[in-house]
Amino acid sequence: MQSPYNGTSTRAIHAGDPAPHLGAPVVMPLVPSTTFYGDPSGQGDVLYTRYGNGPNQRVVEERLAVLDGADDAVLVASGMAAMACALLSVLRAGDHVVATTDIYGGTRALLTDELSRLGIETTFVDFFSAGWTDALRPNTRVVLGETPSNPVLRVLDLRPIADAAHAHGAAVIVDATFGSPVNYRALEHGADIVMHSATKYLGGHSDVTAGVLCGSSAYIAEVRKRARIWGPVLDPHGVWLLERGIKTLALRMERHNRNGLEVARWAESRPEVARVFYPGLPSHPDHETATRVLDGFGGMVGIELAGGDEAATRFVRALRLAKYATSLGGVETLISEPRFTSHAAMTPEQRAAGGIRDGFIRVSLGIEDAADIIADFDQALRAAGGAEDTQREAAD
Repeated sequence: MQSPYNGTSTRAIHAGDPAPHLGAPVVMPLVPSTTFYGDPSGQGDVLYTRYGNGPNQRVVEERLAVLDGADDAVLVASGMAAMACALLSVLRAGDHVVATTDIYGGTRALLTDELSRLGIETTFVDFFSAGWTDALRPNTRVVLGETPSNPVLRVLDLRPIADAAHAHGAAVIVDATFGSPVNYRALEHGADIVMHSATKYLGGHSDVTAGVLCGSSAYIAEVRKRARIWGPVLDPHGVWLLERGIKTLALRMERHNRNGLEVARWAESRPEVARVFYPGLPSHPDHETATRVLDGFGGMVGIELAGGDEAATRFVRALRLAKYATSLGGVETLISEPRFTSHAAMTPEQRAAGGIRDGFIRVSLGIEDAADIIADFDQALRAAGGAEDTQREAAD
């Protein structure tokens, strides 16, 4: 979709707005109606909230398409609903998927537990290895990536991956939730469909669950047709909340990016921290790629404590400002442990092979003052270290 505006923040506020007229509200009203008057002659589209074409939905879909540089977008009720719709709109029984090993646990379960029951096979590959193309088969229909990845924040150089997939005749689907359209627009790098869990940065206030797919008119039309049958509709109130969140997306991402870099640099200086995962740090394996393809390094930071799982437990219990809760991308700083949440279904050995060792803490930095976040983390590290010292003294 085209927009007369170039600025990201301007687009986030105004793209898709209805044409103004005297007396019209400046804020898009919430329209909770499930159905709308139709044309008795049978002309025009049938407007029905379950079809996702009510006034609130269409405004937000157009805005999201503009932000991601897409022809069109479709809203659904969650990020997982979006991923399921993206995959099932392209795949059929007997097809094959090549997916990144660095993938969200829910998506992995969708591929291995659910799509496998429908006769769809998946091969997981390391896209950072030149030999990943060996996994392509004649029936490979989808190449699936996630960048930056959850939770170790690997950043793909997507263009050569997309070129190889397209040469093979496969569609490229990318989960770009961690970047948001402000930091990363996967369609510009060769993706055919980009997915965001709009629950995260797009909504931004931990008060709406939603997902969105952006892409070409042909791909989104296919998704929209099937979504009308499957029914993963996002209700108008959720859409209204999402629109409100999107208006401040660019502003919030500036603070998330700044806090991410400040906290990552601080954490890397601490002796209690074994490793910091943040693409804005030169120590990150994908720092060069991230500097080239991202417009900001984001508010997600992975911290591995040197004391392992026991130190992690003491650390999270000592937090005062940050909240120990799942999800991410909100205005408040949230802490979670992938061993208990997104990657709980994996064995400790499987997690460790992916860089997620016990003691790994995933930090979703909010928009609080960085100094206050660091002060909270500092006292929590000291409390965790103090408990360790007490145990050592007791043993002596």
